[in-house]
Amino acid sequence: MTPQAGPPLLTRSTISELLARYRHLPRKTLGQNFVADPNTIRRIVTLAGVTEESSVVEIGPGLGSLTLGLAMTAGRVVAVEADPSLLEPLTEVTAGTGVEVIGADALSLDWAETLSGAAVASATTPKVTEWDLVANLPYSVATSLLLGVAERAPMITRGLVMVQREVGERWQAEPGSRTYGIPTVMLARWGTASIVGEVPRSVFLPEPRVDSVLVRFIRHERSPIPTDGVDDERLDRVVRTAFGGRRKMLRRSLSGIVSLEHFEVAGVNPTDRPEQLALADFSRLAAQLPAGR
Repeated sequence: MTPQAGPPLLTRSTISELLARYRHLPRKTLGQNFVADPNTIRRIVTLAGVTEESSVVEIGPGLGSLTLGLAMTAGRVVAVEADPSLLEPLTEVTAGTGVEVIGADALSLDWAETLSGAAVASATTPKVTEWDLVANLPYSVATSLLLGVAERAPMITRGLVMVQREVGERWQAEPGSRTYGIPTVMLARWGTASIVGEVPRSVFLPEPRVDSVLVRFIRHERSPIPTDGVDDERLDRVVRTAFGGRRKMLRRSLSGIVSLEHFEVAGVNPTDRPEQLALADFSRLAAQLPAGR
């Protein structure tokens, strides 16, 4: 796919026309608030650092507002849409742009198979080894989607995603803050997240009832957990159990799985509360659990 001028970006009037013609009522449960402002689309593409060398995955393209902006700049674009009723208008909007539209739920997608199929090498298009994620993620499942990509799609090395403000604040939170929690720790296992911009409600159709932010995600080149550390299953259990008793001291919230001796070996104060611990602290605690426990 060669970057090209392509069709004009979608506006409020063109989105309204598409919705009416396809008799599609935006589904709140799927977070279908479509970006109806071309300037916002250009801003997202610029902040994402997309170039003609970029291979981009978009989750939840909807009617193709952001997809068109990406197609004008990126070398390759794969758009993954879970709502079957949007596949026909999305295919119409992106016709002739070279975008590959895939009808699938990104939460259960086999990323290795999907992106290897989209990245078939040829004499003019070398095999893609790294992908960017650029998307207006469905807000209700944004954390699950990004964690799924982080865990199961190592070929996606960075991203810029739009999410609800509260979600973005949780992702970038520091230990000790009120927004620090399970998503913060589990995402830190794979990379760093930082808010790099705000998006006003007025650019969406329909307008959401929440504020939105743009979050940059960069995958770690090396795992922050030592090679002799802990598997994800044990880490997940310790983190979720600890935050299940957020106001409790760790010796109480983790009493069923971590002994006082384990706290001492891990170098973690049992009187601390979960929001005081960093990823490395949780990983040392989790390493004390027998494998498979």
